[in-house]
Amino acid sequence: MTDPPYVFDGHNDLPWAMRELCGYELDQADLLAGEPRLQTDLPRLRRGRVGAQFWSVYVPCRLVGDSAVTATLEQIDFVKRLVARYDDRLSLATTAADVDLAVESGRVASLLGMEGGHSIGGSLGTLRMMYELGVRYLTLTHNENVPWADSATDEPILGGLSDFGRGVVREMNRLGMFVDLSHVSPDVMRDALETTVAPVVFSHSCAKALCDSDRNVPDDVLADMARGGGVCMVTFVPMFVHQGVADWYAECLDVTEGRGGDRRRFSDVDPVLAERMQTHPPPACTVDDVADHAEHVREVAGVDHVGLGGDYDGATFFPERMGDVSSYPLLLDTLRGRGWSDTELTRLAHGNVLRAMREVELVSRTRAAG
Repeated sequence: MTDPPYVFDGHNDLPWAMRELCGYELDQADLLAGEPRLQTDLPRLRRGRVGAQFWSVYVPCRLVGDSAVTATLEQIDFVKRLVARYDDRLSLATTAADVDLAVESGRVASLLGMEGGHSIGGSLGTLRMMYELGVRYLTLTHNENVPWADSATDEPILGGLSDFGRGVVREMNRLGMFVDLSHVSPDVMRDALETTVAPVVFSHSCAKALCDSDRNVPDDVLADMARGGGVCMVTFVPMFVHQGVADWYAECLDVTEGRGGDRRRFSDVDPVLAERMQTHPPPACTVDDVADHAEHVREVAGVDHVGLGGDYDGATFFPERMGDVSSYPLLLDTLRGRGWSDTELTRLAHGNVLRAMREVELVSRTRAAG
């Protein structure tokens, strides 16, 4: 059997997991030999054939303004220290060419992605400086609205993007930064696609037609995304993959709210999830469910517009046999068994997002020249 292609994954939350686990102290987590308290470490990245990774520099929405910006800078600092600590295994990347060089050298290309518009504190100057520090995508919102964009999991206020929000998209095009539309409302998705002149990504989302979650992408948006050259990077999070798990998760959110918690905030929801995993566990989710989403995106958007965004260390549980970053070959083998060719699997695993990244860079150069 042909070895599976290397994976360029769209979203991994190891930085925040390390902040919570050990205050970023690398000596207190064994990422080199194996770290059972996490879903990500260096040996499992290798077993998973991960050749490039967008490390999420996520910060929670409870942090706003200067606090959010500071915490994002601390996240960026951690990723850079991580890469420096394991520079024989990891390599910082800011361009598609950097990714190619890292993969050729046998290291994991390490890219930075901000998750939530609150990370720029309402400032285009901050956005520009985050780019200078190496950030190559911004998810426009996380679980809560920002003043200029509505989240998929909050009450809509704007009905899409404000004028400032459209300005953020245009500035990201000029800089050469992916506009990431995971987490945003469908109206924001459509406004952003109308505004952008470069390909967008969904760094970790699934198809709404298969799992009716607010976090997933409607078919009309998938089609529009493809016409602009974008990529939907299918996530492995069961509540976005399997309808039964999505319904179970909605019940958990209702319980959280009933107890006075905020259904948008993981700090309130996670204890309820842990409790109900024991008393009322969710239905099983499998690799075939994930494969169904990859096939649906391929059917609607085309094989050139589907990728992978596992969201490891960003969710409490994953499909059976897919519990950590070593799991990508299982999915690729499953799709091969469904008739995907080696060429199609290579596009899914890394080719599509690399192509889109090159196009984003080209748009930036063109706009700078103009």
